Amino acid sequence: MVLAVFLLGGKEWVGAAEEGTKEGEVREVVQKLQARYEQTKDLQADFKQTTKIEGFATPITSSGKVYIKKPGRLRWDYLDPNPEEIYVNGNEVKLYVPEHKQVLVGKLTQMAASQAPLELLQGVAKLEEQFDIDPAGSGERMDGGVPRLTLIPKSGGSESVRTVAKIVLDLNPKSYYIQKVSIHETGGNVATFQFSNLKANSGVKSNLFEFTVPPGVEVVKAPTLSHP
Repeated sequence: MVLAVFLLGGKEWVGAAEEGTKEGEVREVVQKLQARYEQTKDLQADFKQTTKIEGFATPITSSGKVYIKKPGRLRWDYLDPNPEEIYVNGNEVKLYVPEHKQVLVGKLTQMAASQAPLELLQGVAKLEEQFDIDPAGSGERMDGGVPRLTLIPKSGGSESVRTVAKIVLDLNPKSYYIQKVSIHETGGNVATFQFSNLKANSGVKSNLFEFTVPPGVEVVKAPTLSHP
């Protein structure tokens, strides 16, 4: 799958990748990626997240399910090791942590760099405005022969990508949905999201993205959220 880049523009990427055979092939892949997501109304998938923290030998792993629906709605459920639910509606984000009996409420545009996958999944990030394709890093062939894409943040980007060094995308060779994303932060941390069991345009219901605060749960306004 994903990241479900619904509003992926790609025009500047095309212009940046027109020189040379390798760049031309990368440009074609970007066009196919954009076409696929333009045809997508909703998505759901399982995910596995692996986060390597600079200075620690053992990575942190978690897994769950993600749901996306145009325009701009996302639900991200962590099931293991600790249940958490993230709801995104436009720029509004709610993070429900049952263990702490708290709901953190924030703005997507105010999130830290580790929230970049949420922006991308939800589709509000206009990638052609925030990223360039790195021709040197792109082009390595994955299983199925599709070139890997490496994205470099432009200077002056949003708060959520200012500490991102690069984002690497692996695409499904048949569907051109994004099936793996690695987010490399400038501090050395690397978060990798692997998606499986993708279902596109299956009619995901709108009420799946609605959240009602359970009784006895505290609502906390947070300027930034630190997960995932």
